[in-house]
Amino acid sequence: MKFLTMLLLLTLNWNALAISVDEIVQKTNHNSYYRGKDGRAEVKMVIKDSQGRERKRSFTILRLNTGKNKDGKQKFYVYFKRPSDVKKMAFLVWKQINQEDDRWMYFPSLDLVKRIAGADKRTSFVGSDFFYEDVSGRNIDADKHELLETSDNYFVIKNTPKDVVPVEFSYFKMWIHKTSFLPIKSEYYDKAGKLYRTYEVAKVDTIQDKPTVTKAIMKDLNKKTETELSYSKVEYDVGLSEDIFTERYLRNPPVKEMKF
Repeated sequence: MKFLTMLLLLTLNWNALAISVDEIVQKTNHNSYYRGKDGRAEVKMVIKDSQGRERKRSFTILRLNTGKNKDGKQKFYVYFKRPSDVKKMAFLVWKQINQEDDRWMYFPSLDLVKRIAGADKRTSFVGSDFFYEDVSGRNIDADKHELLETSDNYFVIKNTPKDVVPVEFSYFKMWIHKTSFLPIKSEYYDKAGKLYRTYEVAKVDTIQDKPTVTKAIMKDLNKKTETELSYSKVEYDVGLSEDIFTERYLRNPPVKEMKF
């Protein structure tokens, strides 16, 4: 019995060592952004400034995998419901892999659809500590990946940008849970090597047999601000149509698809 137990432990350890860093990153990216054919959720955002004052947002997010042969293409639609200063705002992303993503934002007060330049993807998403790129995910091919450490529960990976010009960080580290392959914590370091931004998962729920992040916090250590995202009514494989992920629906939201 002891021999079998030791053999099992050795096998588990070998399997953990055998997986490559690229495989870890690919599985993490899939489990974070590609679960199911599509998905939707209600999201509450709480933004805290350095004085502890809060601003709140609520929105619905829809996501559809559109790529063929697992090429990673996706479309995202975000519709803001509260408060009044952002109500009816909408955000649309066509996620590309070998080129810049296409992004649009609709501002109802101006009745204006604005295209978001690729250079703006590392800027604040509606005044929060999350960036536009955080919403739809960073292209894993944009970074070099290095496995720094393997603990009982986590893979620790260092990600260094291949092109340093478009980004404000020199590298970031991720703590990836070895069973769920979800990034539980991330640390971003500036060009001087100083930690300035952190991401932490506060809650994970199993939804339709899929471990899913349902609460996460992003902090800006320089500004001493933080933003909490809470996800509810999460669903996968809803049957969303690609037609709704178009500029037309920025002004006229897909009411049927946003009913839970």
